[in-house]
Amino acid sequence: MTNEWAAAAPEILWVEDDRQTVAYVIGSGHLAHIAITVAEDGKRGRALALAGGWDCIILDRRLPGGDGLAILADLRAMGMLVPVLILTTMDGIQDRVTGLRRGADDYLVKPFSIRELSARLDVLMRRLRPPSQAMRLIFADIEVDLVARQAYRAGKKLFIQDQELKLLEYFMRHPNIVLSHEMLLQAVWDIDFPIRTNLLESNVSRLRDRLGRDAPSLIHTVRGQGYMLRVQ
Repeated sequence: MTNEWAAAAPEILWVEDDRQTVAYVIGSGHLAHIAITVAEDGKRGRALALAGGWDCIILDRRLPGGDGLAILADLRAMGMLVPVLILTTMDGIQDRVTGLRRGADDYLVKPFSIRELSARLDVLMRRLRPPSQAMRLIFADIEVDLVARQAYRAGKKLFIQDQELKLLEYFMRHPNIVLSHEMLLQAVWDIDFPIRTNLLESNVSRLRDRLGRDAPSLIHTVRGQGYMLRVQ
């Protein structure tokens, strides 16, 4: 089960084999308004990209199993018009020109500013996603109304505090992914330095209570790594 966006919230495919870069970007919170699916090699990236349904695709150039431009060529050969951003270390002028001429809509070189990446993605998708539209998140039987700032489980309204709701929202934007303590602290509480605290653990415990201890558990502890939102 994956998360579902009503009112057309953005779904992005990121084909990137550098796990550290992915974790850093997602953990920054700057792309928290976007649902991101990550593919770590060219073969899986190509399959997911050609399956369609994406609002934008981020492609690395140097990938296990091929060059991101090969995936881009397949997309354009099939007439797919999804916006594509090349994100790569290949910073030569000719590299940029080649990427854009082969069908990329934008080209960003590593290392990069996360704020700039977020802004570029928003520009690419702006014509597709009117910002005034209401949004909601759905995962399994949980629903979060992002406008009313209210959560429901199995249609029943949950009495939930603001920080718990922010934590739930972050989980629902990144389902089936192990989220480290550091990522969650930074994204929800803007804590980006080492700190000894049970802040996260206590909020996760309360959130589990809000969701119902007698209901099927969805927030799972991954020992030594963090937490994951998934169906049991």
